[in-house]
Amino acid sequence: MTSALTRADIAALTPELDGIADPWDAAGLLRLLRLLYRVGRTDLPLGRLFEGHVDALQIVARYGTAAQRAAAEEAAHGGGAFGVWNADQPGEPAVFADGQLSGAKAFASGAGLLSHALVPVDADGGRQLLLVDLTRTPPDIDRSWWRVSGMQRSETHLARWSGAPLEAEAMIGRPGDYTHEPWFSGGAVRFASVQAGGIAGVVDRTRDHLVAQGRDSDPLQRVRLADLYRAAQGAADAVANAAAAWNVDRVDETLAYVAAARSAVYAAGETVLTLSQAAVGVQAMFVDHPLNAALTDLAVYLRQPAPDLQRDRAGAAVAAGVLTPTL
Repeated sequence: MTSALTRADIAALTPELDGIADPWDAAGLLRLLRLLYRVGRTDLPLGRLFEGHVDALQIVARYGTAAQRAAAEEAAHGGGAFGVWNADQPGEPAVFADGQLSGAKAFASGAGLLSHALVPVDADGGRQLLLVDLTRTPPDIDRSWWRVSGMQRSETHLARWSGAPLEAEAMIGRPGDYTHEPWFSGGAVRFASVQAGGIAGVVDRTRDHLVAQGRDSDPLQRVRLADLYRAAQGAADAVANAAAAWNVDRVDETLAYVAAARSAVYAAGETVLTLSQAAVGVQAMFVDHPLNAALTDLAVYLRQPAPDLQRDRAGAAVAAGVLTPTL
């Protein structure tokens, strides 16, 4: 069984970043996506948490004050781990009033591991970001909720506060900053890269199994390996295309390529899950097999969040002539 993740596992990757701010050119973005891809290829839950760490740091760098940016960078390089807890628990929305934070966040990945979380709350003018130092203002964590077949090591739980005091300095940016495009929707290219890495990881483990079992000379298995490669490489290429198309001055085109990448990654993931299980058979279902966690983790992560919506957005972009096949 794979060991539990720690804050140190996330923090150890921080020195590999070019910085905490958004990449300033396509080459920098591609370097970041390749790093996320590499981590996801080895350990998908860690990739999920590291992507959240990167997302949170970029948001603070983009919208925070100079002092907030400097503090976040110091914390990150001092062993801290950051994340973004956006999803409100139905019936318990997070609110910040009279200097106190109350309410719950669902899908709070890294709960119990992170040192800091960006917590958006509703405010006049849009969502207001709060940077919560979890070591000083820890939530109550409900670990009974995250009962899933995969991504268990991401420690994605329910986090609740009840009248937790926060200083006004916890506010990052202004209401509405969080949902500015292309960063809000377009930032999905980061987790698409992690997912594409997870897909490549399944291909790696399938290949290793077939070679170790002496089944790689079987013509049917070779066909499967070729199909696995094609799907995984297609996912990676779609992410690279989205990186190359990223342009903050051309929001619609940027978001179209990100939607296309997410759609391609989802389709490739479904193909790889099917082919890998067909190639390895029941051995992949044993919990101590290297493929088991890779398969279940990928199956869960692919479905977060709203993959069908991305196909609709990509199709609309094709209809509008924004997306067209090129070589």
